[in-house]
Amino acid sequence: MFATRSYMLDISRDRVPTMRTLFLIVDLLARYRYNQFQLYTEHTFAYSAHRDVWEEADPITPAEVSRLQAYCEMQGIELVANQNTFGHMERWLVKPKYNHLAKFPNGGAVTPWGTVKKFPTTLDPANPGSIALVEELLDELLPLFKSPLANIGCDETFEVAEPSEYLAFALKVGDIVRNHGKRPMMWGDIVLKHPELVDKLPKDVVLLDWGYEANHPFEKEAALFAAAGLDFYVCPGTSSWRSLCGRVENMRSNLEAAEKAGREFGAKGYMLTDWGDEGHWQPLAASLPAIVLAGNFASSGHKAAKMDVERELDSIMDAPLGGMVLKLGTLYLRGGALRTNSSELFNILLNGHGYSRHPGLTQSVLDEISGIAAGIRVAAGKYADHNDWAKEIVYMADLVDCACHRRDEARLRALRDEHGRIWRMRSREGGRIDSLAKLPRF
Repeated sequence: MFATRSYMLDISRDRVPTMRTLFLIVDLLARYRYNQFQLYTEHTFAYSAHRDVWEEADPITPAEVSRLQAYCEMQGIELVANQNTFGHMERWLVKPKYNHLAKFPNGGAVTPWGTVKKFPTTLDPANPGSIALVEELLDELLPLFKSPLANIGCDETFEVAEPSEYLAFALKVGDIVRNHGKRPMMWGDIVLKHPELVDKLPKDVVLLDWGYEANHPFEKEAALFAAAGLDFYVCPGTSSWRSLCGRVENMRSNLEAAEKAGREFGAKGYMLTDWGDEGHWQPLAASLPAIVLAGNFASSGHKAAKMDVERELDSIMDAPLGGMVLKLGTLYLRGGALRTNSSELFNILLNGHGYSRHPGLTQSVLDEISGIAAGIRVAAGKYADHNDWAKEIVYMADLVDCACHRRDEARLRALRDEHGRIWRMRSREGGRIDSLAKLPRF
């Protein structure tokens, strides 16, 4: 059993859950023996002096943090502050008030995947205003949390090429956290790219070793952190984002590999990450299999690989719906188009007419996938009048169907209407329009 069994939910890619949904998630975490919860935040906390950043996002307020923390305490779960403080600051840096703090004010950063960022993403560590902003934010946020930990992010700082410049800024942020009597946590990706930094990190830093593919080299990375005497968590993912309805087999292998490496090299924690890239189209149901399975890997070790996930899902959803979720989550395998950090069905729907799909996804394969989704839609629809999980399953089936029939205007128009109905069941209105804008029109 890992000492810390954590779940981290992205609330900054458009979708901010309602309080009712957050309480539901806490209940699920308690049921599957998690003991830590983090809400990944970029711009969705209501900082008192920065309304122009969050005003359209329906952010989490200080009062809501207190309510959620009290509910977590009743369930034996630690709520940890999580605010990115270096990279992933797009929602701040696109605003004129903050743009001067960007390393690349006009965007243009090249990612490790060869894409180019249209907007600025990373604070300029050489600008004194950058650390001043971070200090102001953390001074307001951290006192709200009782946890002795604080996650400062510091991942994917694409614009900062010089390792020493990265390290100097991250250390300054860590010192702000310590001034609040807390211990800094940070993502480990930049350190892994520059292993010479490992021995320069203070020993109280908790590194978060993230990786989301079945073959991610957790063992190699965990060995490096362990050899340096640093506490670390292994951090697999739900495989639900950029997928429409999940990548179940990838998720299983990813979770299992993280557990094995974490156990072998003495990880202090196991943290399931649940992201919302490109509009957070996937509903909560897409993440349920991972929440169930990761909780068991974190608490019961490798034996979790044999658990009956379908039965657990049926119990959670109070209907025989688990098999439908798992079946939808295997559709990405058909046609042989295996993509990193996404499914080909998602890419087809996102990119539209100009996208050159994998040759294995012929129209006959897409028709077959659509037929499976249609059958699931009918089966789940029998429960949808009174079961929100069933509504989400129908919606996932419709996402798949629209990917298979990308040129069908009637299908796309209906999907856009359905997006709003499903969104409002569990999420705040803020962010919905931004998410909807990423869905194709016709």
